[in-house]
Amino acid sequence: QVQLVESGGGLVQAGGSLRLSCAASGRTFSSYAMGWYRQAPGKEREGVSCISSGHGSTNFANAVKGRFTISRDNTKNTVVYLQMNSLKPEDTAVYSCATALRCLSNGELELLEDYYWGQGTQVTVSA
Repeated sequence: QVQLVESGGGLVQAGGSLRLSCAASGRTFSSYAMGWYRQAPGKEREGVSCISSGHGSTNFANAVKGRFTISRDNTKNTVVYLQMNSLKPEDTAVYSCATALRCLSNGELELLEDYYWGQGTQVTVSA
């Protein structure tokens, strides 16, 4: 059974940092791209960042470029991290990880086939 389990969310003041983790299990994900999405109340879900398999090239949404980094560890099961620095109140959202075959240049995954989602973790940034 495929599972993506996020952790690391919480409440932080503006300017602070958080690191999110997503542990993927149930199949081998080392050949899959991994990514993070977020959805704020009343807004559509948006891609934040993704990282490809293999060389691990990364892409980011414009809103988070220069503040967020993404990395992955395929040592055992695949774990993907999102390091969020210089957080802003507008970063407040539920952050979900996902896996798919391709990471696109805008920071989103190509959600056409063979993709999976986690349940999400809340990130709240206070002013």
